[in-house]
Amino acid sequence: MRVPLFMIFAAFVAARAGRAAVMTADSERGRRLFETQSCIECHSLHGTGGTGAPDLGRSIDRGYTPVLLAAAMWNHAPAMWEAMRRRQTPPPALSGQDAADLFAYFYSVRFFGTPGDAGRGKRLFSERRCGSCHGSEESRAAGARPLREWHSTGDPIFLASEMWNHAHNMKAAFDRSGIAWQTLTSQELADILVYVRSVAGKAVPATRFAIATSDSGEKLFDAKGCAGCHTSRLALPPRLKNQNLTDIAVAMWNHAPKMAQPPPHLAPEEMRAIVTYLWVQQLSAESGNPDRGKRVFEAKQCAACHENPASGAPRLADRKGSFSPISIVSALWRHGPRMLDRMTAQNIAWPRFTGRQMSDLIAYLNADQHEEKQ
Repeated sequence: MRVPLFMIFAAFVAARAGRAAVMTADSERGRRLFETQSCIECHSLHGTGGTGAPDLGRSIDRGYTPVLLAAAMWNHAPAMWEAMRRRQTPPPALSGQDAADLFAYFYSVRFFGTPGDAGRGKRLFSERRCGSCHGSEESRAAGARPLREWHSTGDPIFLASEMWNHAHNMKAAFDRSGIAWQTLTSQELADILVYVRSVAGKAVPATRFAIATSDSGEKLFDAKGCAGCHTSRLALPPRLKNQNLTDIAVAMWNHAPKMAQPPPHLAPEEMRAIVTYLWVQQLSAESGNPDRGKRVFEAKQCAACHENPASGAPRLADRKGSFSPISIVSALWRHGPRMLDRMTAQNIAWPRFTGRQMSDLIAYLNADQHEEKQ
């Protein structure tokens, strides 16, 4: 049952072409859905769950775009439906909100990207001079919390906020001591956090990832002065492409001392809104070519049904501007089995798409020329 993997990412792309929209999403709700919607009967996450389908904790590639995921689901749909029929498994009833929550759950599981190592983290904590200020049980410098009071290791957005707000004071302390700014890689941060958890005697937390809504992030990005610098070649969405939240936290930490003025303070919810805004932009940035999409539409014989009123298939020109990976996946899930039966009866092969072809097809379906052709 591959539905969750593909619907999750698509839920972050607007129903209106060219516009990014974001739902609220919470990984804890997603975890419950993963169990109650029977996903766990086939799929596992890092070894916990069924073995009849891929382990999603290992197989989710963060380099996938929504378009690639939509294409992959489309290509594998007939095999998926057949497997569900054999198991007599009813299809899950997933709303857009459910899909968003499942995505947040999968993304929280993939927070670190690569596993951390406490031994390396301990060494790094010393080498990067973190221990000069942060003791295990006590503070060794004004304003530096001991490790047992670090509460942000389970929420990557909270962590990014803490690191960003702390960077200016850290830079001043380093300067006073003649210490160069200590840059980090994502792997190093993962190692340090595993070490911090071990010192604090805390089990690995169920990383809770929740995202913000609507346009608040764009407004904050401007109000905090970020938009004044991050334009043109310094625009952030291309730089954040395929980044997970550990990558983003590290990038912000490394960048903070390079700013001409003290970085603006960002509360966790402000950080959440800004990161969501930037992250969704890069997720939905891929755009297709309508002319190539027209050729795809013809080559895949889409017109056999969608330009034939007798087929009962909807006239796609009437929905111009509404196509996106989420609408493609949604239509596939609602109408796909019946579509496959009709295509089989007409001896038409189930079409397969590359990511580029899917992107081009969506661009064509949203273009004015599609309506004119009808």
